Amino acid sequence: MQTDTKVKLQLFESIHIRTSWDEAEEKWWFSALDVVAALTDQTDYAKARNYWKWLKSKLKQEGSEVVSVTNQLKLEAPDGKKRLTDVLDTQQVFRIIQSIPSKKAEPFKLWLAEVANQRLDQLQDPELSIEQAMLDYKRLGYSDSWINQRLKSIEIRKELTDEWNKHGLQEGAEFAFLTDVIYKTWADKTAKEYKQHKGLKKENLRDNMTNKELVMNMLAELSTKEISEAVNPQSLSEHENVAKRGGGVAKEARLKLEAETGKPVVTSQNAKELRLADKAPNTD
Repeated sequence: MQTDTKVKLQLFESIHIRTSWDEAEEKWWFSALDVVAALTDQTDYAKARNYWKWLKSKLKQEGSEVVSVTNQLKLEAPDGKKRLTDVLDTQQVFRIIQSIPSKKAEPFKLWLAEVANQRLDQLQDPELSIEQAMLDYKRLGYSDSWINQRLKSIEIRKELTDEWNKHGLQEGAEFAFLTDVIYKTWADKTAKEYKQHKGLKKENLRDNMTNKELVMNMLAELSTKEISEAVNPQSLSEHENVAKRGGGVAKEARLKLEAETGKPVVTSQNAKELRLADKAPNTD
């Protein structure tokens, strides 16, 4: 299945549903496994996988078109690795709901309709995407100050990837390579090493950064974008050099701040610890 998609985790109640927005076909794809887990109220992915396997076999025997036209996309699995995963569009999900006896069926239908409507509204008014992101982060327990920083970081990241797209760089391998160069330069860690430092597996690294880490990473990505515009790199190696220069600006700022405060900027704190710290009573 070849398609231009934007992967996103969406919340149904407290359950994460892996989704992808298909720009070409203008529709959502939903992880079949996550849909089954939500409808069966199953947190054990092995059991949810077995249920989906059984359901596919059952539907195939019944001659259902849902199974015959099931597509696959590479989505991040619970262990953090990207694997080909069965995905369903909105119509297919509605058919699956009819095949699973579940008290979650009606709430899930309403959630599904809301997701579809939100995307249509957001295409007309991009500000709604920002509002939705704020609500999602708020629901997860992040502080207002952190949310403001995170949304700004998303804006700056998009400006950088737009610059890379303009130069014909490929999303995926080349974007990941240059991002690693930026991280390694300013934080002395690749994305994988950074995630390991914070005890992360499948989680989004930026969603687990402190305010200081977000600011430094924003400075690195903003600097990379500005330098790229100034020098107009042509080859991947030239882009790598620009990424090192952009990351170097943030590294200088990081080292200066650490020298002034005596505190490290890069920490092992993850989102769970940050949210707990925000909720802790002030004893000063």
